[in-house]
Amino acid sequence: MIKIFNWVTKDTTINFMGARKFTYILSIAMFVLSLVCIGVKGFNYGIDFSGGILIELKSDEIINLEKIRRQLENIDLEDVNLQTIGETGTEVMIRAQAKGLDEKEQMAAVNQIKAELGTDYEYRKVELVGPQVGDELKKDGIIASIIAILAITAYIWVRFEWQFALGAMLGLIHDTVITVGLLSLSGMDFSLTTVAAILTLAGYSVNDKVVTYDRIRENLRKYKKMPQYDLLNKSINDIFSRTILTGLTTMLASLALLVWGGDVLRSFSFTLVCGILIGTYSSIYVSAVFLNLFDLRKHPDEKTLNPFGNIN
Repeated sequence: MIKIFNWVTKDTTINFMGARKFTYILSIAMFVLSLVCIGVKGFNYGIDFSGGILIELKSDEIINLEKIRRQLENIDLEDVNLQTIGETGTEVMIRAQAKGLDEKEQMAAVNQIKAELGTDYEYRKVELVGPQVGDELKKDGIIASIIAILAITAYIWVRFEWQFALGAMLGLIHDTVITVGLLSLSGMDFSLTTVAAILTLAGYSVNDKVVTYDRIRENLRKYKKMPQYDLLNKSINDIFSRTILTGLTTMLASLALLVWGGDVLRSFSFTLVCGILIGTYSSIYVSAVFLNLFDLRKHPDEKTLNPFGNIN
């Protein structure tokens, strides 16, 4: 472990640019396969999007989950999930999808649940999400993701140049689509917390890309005669240890959530773990390597390239 740490923290001279043709193919393949998976398999929408019921129970004694599960088998509900809350075992959260049911039908299902479970429990919370509300939340989630990507792209354009903004936007779209594709493939619950994780990843990913871009711009000024291919390689190597160590520490925290966070945080932490891996990869092999397609030293008309001006 110490040897690995020492290798990561020392100056590296890896030829990242040499693998660019392979990674172009790899990124395109992952992107297309993700779109196919999303189109064919779709998502395992949670209550937030598909509509459903959430009930929190409390008892004076430790609750027997198997007993509750057997009692709820008599009720026509899809994907009933039980989870203990806290450490005492006296509180339980019931989540059940109720696709196609309106609010009155959902309330009737809640009354059925109460009738089956009896009066031995205190009903601390009862929430209903109708399918119409779920559809609105889907649209809002998509709009929020698009606005976040466009806002980040605009920031990069103002901060650097349009080539950098284009690279960052491609990287963010790449990260988002592939992460969402993995959610579809795994069948993980897709809820509002998942959308929150995706937006969190957008911020994390762009931070990584800005650090890389800042080093590229710094080296463009410092090494005016160095070939662009070599300059991009050097820039990526300069911040490689920082990229790996930042990703590793964030990954460890996300893995802890994935392993011990329970069902409520599983899709959130799974999204973070996948997104960090993909975002670290794309910072190098999408957003940075992509810049080699342009002549970064050629500025025939700086106002045309960046109508906002270049902020140093």
